Amino acid sequence: MRILVVEDEKRIAGFIVRGLKEEHYAVDVAYDGEQGLYLAEINPYDLMIFDIMLPRHDGISICRQLRSKKINTPILMLTARAAVKDKVSGLNAGADDYLTKPFSFEELLARVKVLLRRQQGPKISVLKVGDLELNQINHEVQRAGKRIILTSKEYGLLEYLMVNEGQVISRWMISEHVWNEQFDSMTNVIDVHIRNLRSKIDDGFKKKMIHTIRGSGYILKDTS
Repeated sequence: MRILVVEDEKRIAGFIVRGLKEEHYAVDVAYDGEQGLYLAEINPYDLMIFDIMLPRHDGISICRQLRSKKINTPILMLTARAAVKDKVSGLNAGADDYLTKPFSFEELLARVKVLLRRQQGPKISVLKVGDLELNQINHEVQRAGKRIILTSKEYGLLEYLMVNEGQVISRWMISEHVWNEQFDSMTNVIDVHIRNLRSKIDDGFKKKMIHTIRGSGYILKDTS
């Protein structure tokens, strides 16, 4: 899952970004409304978090512009303002939720998860493909009852492949959804992570889950 954070207070932005990365999200950050609007328009985010009081473009105007362009990515607004009219303004501009500063990261994370679940539609917290299971709540992965330890990127990659079970996923799609704006898609980093993930998921099992589709990308499927 890839998230955009637009917050001009670098201390707060750093606090949010660090926490989200620890939860296995890919995160881009912008420190003013102009840069935030640009990133929001060119990248396929799963969620966006905007502070309202931003230089150049405020969060409400960014939200309004994105909605006018039919960009319907969930938006969580952050603000030091607690007045009802300010919350109403944000929601009327197209925001999906509102969080008043100061806030705990636990509360922000809970709202992020709710918005992501709402965006994806009804779903269970445990993804299953054959005997492979991924728990999106505690981030545990196991196959045939054996626990598998993954790095943060390996987890994000596996989750994306499992959510798209049976579909061919290109390297570009992986770079857009699992990595952030600074990622160089021309490197072999994705191939390395796929190879490492395959060794953990498939080695020792007769049935292979992760397959390379030459010239197209990768696919995760139960071949039984």
